[in-house]
Amino acid sequence: MSGLKEKILGAVKDELLTIEKELEKNLDPYLDLVREIAGHLLFSGGKRLRPLLMVLSARLCEYDDEFGFKFSCIFEYLHAATLLHDDVIDGAGMRRGKPVANSIYGNAMTVLTGDFLLAKALSIAAESGNIKVMKIIGDITGDMAQGEIHQLSKVGDVTLTENEYMQVIRNKTAVLFMGACRLSAVLADAGEEAEKALADYGHNLGIAFQMADDLLDYTADVETLGKNPGADLREGKLTLPVIYSLANADEKDRLLMEKIIKNKEFSANDFKILLNLLNNYGGISYTSNLALEYVQKAKESLKCFGRSETLDILYLIADYASERKG
Repeated sequence: MSGLKEKILGAVKDELLTIEKELEKNLDPYLDLVREIAGHLLFSGGKRLRPLLMVLSARLCEYDDEFGFKFSCIFEYLHAATLLHDDVIDGAGMRRGKPVANSIYGNAMTVLTGDFLLAKALSIAAESGNIKVMKIIGDITGDMAQGEIHQLSKVGDVTLTENEYMQVIRNKTAVLFMGACRLSAVLADAGEEAEKALADYGHNLGIAFQMADDLLDYTADVETLGKNPGADLREGKLTLPVIYSLANADEKDRLLMEKIIKNKEFSANDFKILLNLLNNYGGISYTSNLALEYVQKAKESLKCFGRSETLDILYLIADYASERKG
């Protein structure tokens, strides 16, 4: 796994350096405090996967305008804004291995900084001069907000279905991946076939990425995860490993799982019991296998493009999305 990650990073090191410079340059608030709060999360070791997908997808469409790198900042700003807001809403303690921004700067300052990042993303989109681009970015922002509302409305709900879970992760995660890839084809004026292919790639990749992320809550340690394992569960977020296991457990074990889930102060031993049940009822393996199916769908979406180094990197990123450990 580390070999796959290193291979990707080696292939895109120049692009990542340029993205990093653009993120800092285009942030450009007039208040130093806004830069400080935004930077607490924005420059704390994120993977830059979303802007990288935009840059690579643009290259696949033979779009070589320098604006592409600036435009890619939209997707990292949107992502960072949602994380800042989520940490306030969820009452989280850690993010990327450090205290969340609102624990230092307060909820009000953090939420408003998230709003600033959303506005900055929309401002950059407007620079394209393309109404379609601006509408897509606006729709993505709205979908992500609705995904968060949907998830909040189901906090602690042990009757949450797999279909509802899929709708939440499509809106919270997949739409941003899809947008990063799709917008490249729009900017490049690459045509409907390329636009649909890249949109499908991003959508399927985003689903696989979120499923793998949800698995980490049960399989990673605090150092790898950057937050305490079981954090999602303590926040009342039921993800696919739990949903599937609850649906397939016998009555005795289902009631035991529900008891642990409903107790936000569950002990380490309770969490260990739950992990055993998730393994016994196939929740972990089911989620892992389904993520792999979406990876394959992502790869198949790009068949209309000729083989190239850029295409190979996008394939590697798809493999990484489902297999990552942190």
